[in-house]
Amino acid sequence: MKISKKVAVYIVLIIATVFFLFPIYMLVITSMKSLQEVNTTSSWSFPTHFDFSGFVTAWNGISQGFFNSFEFTIPAVIFSILLGSIGGFALTKLKFKGSNAIFMFLLFGMFLSYQVVLIPLVKFMASIGLYGNIWSLIITNTAYGIPITTLIFRNFYSSIPTSLIEASQVDGANTLQIYSRIIIPLSVPGIVVASIWQFTNIWNNFLFGLILGSMPNIRPVTVMLNNLNGAMMAQWNTLMAGALITAIPTLIVYLIAGKYFVKGLLGGAVKG
Repeated sequence: MKISKKVAVYIVLIIATVFFLFPIYMLVITSMKSLQEVNTTSSWSFPTHFDFSGFVTAWNGISQGFFNSFEFTIPAVIFSILLGSIGGFALTKLKFKGSNAIFMFLLFGMFLSYQVVLIPLVKFMASIGLYGNIWSLIITNTAYGIPITTLIFRNFYSSIPTSLIEASQVDGANTLQIYSRIIIPLSVPGIVVASIWQFTNIWNNFLFGLILGSMPNIRPVTVMLNNLNGAMMAQWNTLMAGALITAIPTLIVYLIAGKYFVKGLLGGAVKG
């Protein structure tokens, strides 16, 4: 009976895996076909011969955006993690009046739709002279990342015993020393989770890049990928190749740090 249940579970998992891998299969095989083969053969058929011209065309079209995305994604990830870590530490280990209200106010930012703030955001960035500047994307993505990073670090820091903080205070450590010498070294799992989450969200964000990245020198890769679509006919091999190139950085991040993601995400699940 137990063996039959395991077999059934594995069958369901295999079916689910195949189902979710179909889009990836389509993405890869289409990107390796010539445009003529894409238009004349079945979408499911394997390439008769490998053609990488789509990758060359796609890279020529999105290479500038590829590096532009790194230019604002990495600083935004670093700033949002730093501010979220400080906020999570303050809300869990520094007792002050109104901390719960501040935390709830921060959480409200997680549910605020991008479209709601677009017009005031553009006007604000223009008023301070940052519209069309790379810093507009850095500041905006950092601000939108603070609520989720604060939540991640608050949950993680809640598992750190308060007695450890109190013992440090007895030894004469001030708040900055406690944060830098005790909290930060213990924050690696939380930093990994927040980094993966933020990097993925910022890298894949299209709307902010479309509205704020009006200048070609700061336009992100997601916007340039959208511009690969031909005016007269969709060049599916180029589009699929561009999508594959765009997905490579996030794929690498998950391959390198993915095993720490679930561990870090559950770091604050058990308190004490």
